[in-house]
Amino acid sequence: MKAPIVWVSGTLTAATALVASLVIVTASRGAVTTFESSAGPLAVQTVAQNLEHPWGLTFLPDGRMLVTERPGRLRLVTAQGEVSKPLQGVPEVWASGQGGLLDVVADKDVATNRTIYLCYAERAGSGGRTAVARGTFVDGDAPRLDAVKVIFRQQGPLSSGNHYGCRIAQDASGDLFVTLGDHYSHRNQAQSLSDHIGKIVRIAPDGSVPAGNPFAGRDGARPEIWSLGHRNPQGLALNPADGSLWEVEHGPRGGDEVNIIRKGENYGWPVIGYGIDYSGAKIHEATAKPGMQQPIKYWVPSISPSGMAFYTGKLFPDWNGSLFVGALSGQMLVRLSLQGDRITGEERLLRALSERIRDVRQGPDGALWLLTDSDAGRILRVTPAPN
Repeated sequence: MKAPIVWVSGTLTAATALVASLVIVTASRGAVTTFESSAGPLAVQTVAQNLEHPWGLTFLPDGRMLVTERPGRLRLVTAQGEVSKPLQGVPEVWASGQGGLLDVVADKDVATNRTIYLCYAERAGSGGRTAVARGTFVDGDAPRLDAVKVIFRQQGPLSSGNHYGCRIAQDASGDLFVTLGDHYSHRNQAQSLSDHIGKIVRIAPDGSVPAGNPFAGRDGARPEIWSLGHRNPQGLALNPADGSLWEVEHGPRGGDEVNIIRKGENYGWPVIGYGIDYSGAKIHEATAKPGMQQPIKYWVPSISPSGMAFYTGKLFPDWNGSLFVGALSGQMLVRLSLQGDRITGEERLLRALSERIRDVRQGPDGALWLLTDSDAGRILRVTPAPN
């Protein structure tokens, strides 16, 4: 008979052989490199490595993490860097192009309900679409997901392998916001309310439509839609200062954006924007238009933002309230200083690391935790360097 499992701070009381049969040893685990910053020297520790294109990270109540790998694997990782075998129960994904197993989020009440949400690319006919599933995390000698159920499927023209969006953020009421890309070749659908292409949707934890969605009940509109006019949003987070929803999304050649997402608003893609097509051709009618929202920041040239987190920890008191954004093509961590709804400064960090930063999270220890996007991706922990 298995020992009962009880969540406690910093550890999990259960069979102590939890990781003995699960650990993948990482040869250079624990290696630390120092980088300069406005808050003083930063220590960047490699907690784990040799993950294949890790994409999303979420913390469990005991400090362990669930980490996705894009080909379709979900791993349980301890704060010391012990990496489990792939968890069973993960839905089948379409790992093609930019698609696969992408974001993972633990429910705000995971300590009691053990619910985990996954966002991933699902095969549909001749292409793919974004889907969201929920399951129950079962711990023990062979951790797994149980009772997995798809709660949302993106409706509209299919993707050939690009622009899935696929970030999840959960608000205080438990509702889920999910970013949905334009599938690259269906950009004009981002302006249509008849499908989910280029949208952010709001759903209840069971996938139903919560009361108050702005387009629910409108003829021809998808009731899950919260905002429209998005290209490929790969970062989503709630600002702890006021509960507002913030997003970062990829532009084409230039025009990556930071947006504050408000109910029912149109964020302009592809009608307005600050970039050009990859061919050099003009895409947008203009950079602004009545009825369409402006970003609070944009980047030209692009940095390819992915993953974001507001910092509220104690390890970096000078950075409290900052917004951190990973950059893929930019190969850096970006810190944005804020004053209310305004971005007042930008600091580019870890550039000498030369890594594509896919996700950014604040850990329960107050450190910044990063995922690097490569065939041998790493989990990095960023803390002040010792004096």
